[in-house]
Amino acid sequence: MGLNMPTFYKRTGSAIVFAAIMLTGLFWQERWAFLILACLINALCLRDYFRLMQQIDKGAWWPGWLPIVIQITGFFLVMVFWVTKDDFGLEPILWGIFRILPILPPLLLMACTLFRKNALTALMQAIGGLFYITLPLVLLTTLREYSFILPIAVIVMIWINDTMAYIVGSFIGKTPFSPISPKKTWEGTGGGALLTIIAAVIYGHFASDIHWLHWMMLSLCVTVGGTLGDLLESKLKRMADVKDSGTLMPGHGGALDRFDSLLIAVPFVFVYYIVAM
Repeated sequence: MGLNMPTFYKRTGSAIVFAAIMLTGLFWQERWAFLILACLINALCLRDYFRLMQQIDKGAWWPGWLPIVIQITGFFLVMVFWVTKDDFGLEPILWGIFRILPILPPLLLMACTLFRKNALTALMQAIGGLFYITLPLVLLTTLREYSFILPIAVIVMIWINDTMAYIVGSFIGKTPFSPISPKKTWEGTGGGALLTIIAAVIYGHFASDIHWLHWMMLSLCVTVGGTLGDLLESKLKRMADVKDSGTLMPGHGGALDRFDSLLIAVPFVFVYYIVAM
């Protein structure tokens, strides 16, 4: 079978644009670049999540304003835990708004109840998106304040785990890992995790102020959390009966397809960092 050049160029072009945006946000020393990246990921992943939820539960009625309110709330939550008093005077404004945030849930509950009874299901699903997507990104930006290298390392470890799991699984994979994701194998999953841990230990031994044992545990958090995140998103797509969560990246799927592992891995990494480091 010959190479489909239009498809190849489309996939390559979208991958280059994606990589350029990610690298700029991750490596630019200006902290606002990382904040913009986190807000962009949050908005795009929430959009894909809303689309999946609407496909999964077609009986739920989504008011047109609900995704907008949740998007604004998610953007605000990422911002409020990031800004400081030196950031253009935004800190008192954002924290002033944050203090009145508790009135939002009852207002949303009342608004959805008054519209239609089946809008309550959509409201619960929408709020779930804040826990699934926005909270991990808030934790990721917090980690960035503690350590410039840690968010970069988490993303690199996810990439290594995914790549090595695919390579190992292609050569020796025989035992299906889960019916949720038939292409995954135990051999590939274990091989990817082992090689990721080895890479993290080597890096920690030669090039980092963080002890190699911590890097080993962090990589374990990433491989376990990342695998669970991939399975979770695969299950959501199966329930929605779609191949991809969106069409943001031609040939690669949506934003949620790209960041599913990150969203579940970050809470594991954050808890380990706070408790053990």
